[in-house]
Amino acid sequence: MLNGSCLCGAITFTVDGMSRDPAACHCTQCRKQSGHHWASVQVMDDALTITGTPTWYAASNTAKRGFCPTCGAFLFWKGLDDPDTGVALGAVDGPTGLRLKRHIFTAEKGDYYDITDNVPQEELET
Repeated sequence: MLNGSCLCGAITFTVDGMSRDPAACHCTQCRKQSGHHWASVQVMDDALTITGTPTWYAASNTAKRGFCPTCGAFLFWKGLDDPDTGVALGAVDGPTGLRLKRHIFTAEKGDYYDITDNVPQEELET
């Protein structure tokens, strides 16, 4: 089980089930919204309980991003046709017990850092 919240505590979440595919996304949208790359884990929607009301931003025709309307914390990424949601690993309270499995959209990463952790990289472009 994973529990977490935004910075101010107005939005909390619980994951009661399996999580999969911990990844760091380096796409331009994630970098602009988070200020750097964004680490998340995918969870099935029926295993995710959100308390509070996140604001959802339609980032594209295929996905939306959920954030706290009070403190602005970027918490969720949701493909519109997907049965699961990406949950921010940085918002989890305490240890996650997870390790990154991949870096995605590395072709769009910032030029101010290198990826040197030996985790597989995928150059995908948005």
